[in-house]
Amino acid sequence: MTVSAMLAKAIILLFAVLVVLGCRSGSPIPSGGSQDPSDSDKTAAVVVLMQTSMGPIKIQLCPDKASGTVANFLTYVDQGFYDGTIFHRVISDFMIQGGGFTPDMQERTAHPPIPNEARDDLKNLRGTVAMARTPAIDSASSQFFINVKDNAFLDHADETSRGFGYCVFGKVVEGMDVVDRISSVATTRIGTKDDVPIEPVIIESVRRAE
Repeated sequence: MTVSAMLAKAIILLFAVLVVLGCRSGSPIPSGGSQDPSDSDKTAAVVVLMQTSMGPIKIQLCPDKASGTVANFLTYVDQGFYDGTIFHRVISDFMIQGGGFTPDMQERTAHPPIPNEARDDLKNLRGTVAMARTPAIDSASSQFFINVKDNAFLDHADETSRGFGYCVFGKVVEGMDVVDRISSVATTRIGTKDDVPIEPVIIESVRRAE
């Protein structure tokens, strides 16, 4: 075998080893398909358990796809910020929103807003968890919502305020039946807020799961 042939063979073997090591390390491999949070490599996944007054909800986060958003959410989790808050906006066949108000509808003081990481391959499908925001693109802070059905109109479409979308950063992996029950509770108007559950649905705690 010539020296050049041996060198070529060595380069091919080295490339193969690097590819295998890259896959084992959990490095993301680009693909043309959509990326759903449930497809996250297990090494990148973070799971939290949300205990509510209507039952537990287990959520898998995807830091490999929305790193800043997940870090922001976990800051609130680790500080116990969500404990004792409520799902203050509930719309049947749409979504349930929480993470900002106490049972007496007092808004908690949140950290400064974060950049919006919405992108067109993270879809607001049934069971996904996304950040709530005002019409301003980069205005999300502590509040989040869980999609009760596929809500394509909330997905990233363009760079405008309306079209930028809402950043999906996780997905319910257990307890979707609890989400469905919450979405069907009776609601009313309190002050300037519509769709407030008549009987408060309390987020008792949110903790990182073992």
